[in-house]
Amino acid sequence: MTASLRSRVRQRANDRCEYCQMPGVLDTLEFHWDHIIAQKHRGLTEFSNLAWSCFACNNQKQSDISGIDPEGKSHNIVRLFHPREDIWKEHFEWNGATLEGKTAIGRVTIYVLGINRPHRIALRQLLIAEGVFPA
Repeated sequence: MTASLRSRVRQRANDRCEYCQMPGVLDTLEFHWDHIIAQKHRGLTEFSNLAWSCFACNNQKQSDISGIDPEGKSHNIVRLFHPREDIWKEHFEWNGATLEGKTAIGRVTIYVLGINRPHRIALRQLLIAEGVFPA
């Protein structure tokens, strides 16, 4: 990936993880570009298939593109949130430091990416106490 493409992906996201909304300046680990549809699944390295992602979300997501709704009883496969096709506020909402899914897509994304793992909630609680999250 070129430095120019990386910069454009970062700017489009306002240097914020497109999944958990963590601002890059508040995280200690380097952010990554995420192939929304992984190369393994024939996703291309192009602007429309890239998302800015914190290390934690990117590391958990890896090449996943779907999961099973943790609240669903049907065990149907549900796709993950797609930052280029979906509107974040339609699928997610904050309840303090915990991100809640408003839809099956939101719930699956939170579960697969481990967005509400205890250490991530603890970090967000500290940032909320400092008045810098959510931005």
